[in-house]
Amino acid sequence: MVAVLALAASGAALAFTNPSPQDFKSYAGGQLVALISDELCGGGLPMVLQLWVKDCPRLIRDQEPALAELAGQFSRRLNLGLASVYTTELGGQDLLPTLRLPEYSVRTLGIAGQFVILHSSSDAGNIE
Repeated sequence: MVAVLALAASGAALAFTNPSPQDFKSYAGGQLVALISDELCGGGLPMVLQLWVKDCPRLIRDQEPALAELAGQFSRRLNLGLASVYTTELGGQDLLPTLRLPEYSVRTLGIAGQFVILHSSSDAGNIE
């Protein structure tokens, strides 16, 4: 009887702490900032843009709310009640004739108020 009550209480706690789509957007926005900063600010920008953009990490960081919304638009949620699985697929757009965003595909588990990346993949993009 105690085991059944403990199991029911655990299930209720997981259901209550199942992260919302808004929680996921906040998480994904932060992840995108880190990923894009590493990708572009770490030498991925063409030389002309490197001369023009003075503080690349701050420029990307300032876009976090927009990136969070973008992640929300390109994500699907599978709500399992106790947890959620989010699948995000974005990128591949041409920004300039010689600069194409890499394509990213990420599957994330949201459980107990936390997010865990289950699988991620990307192409290299096209920066000439």
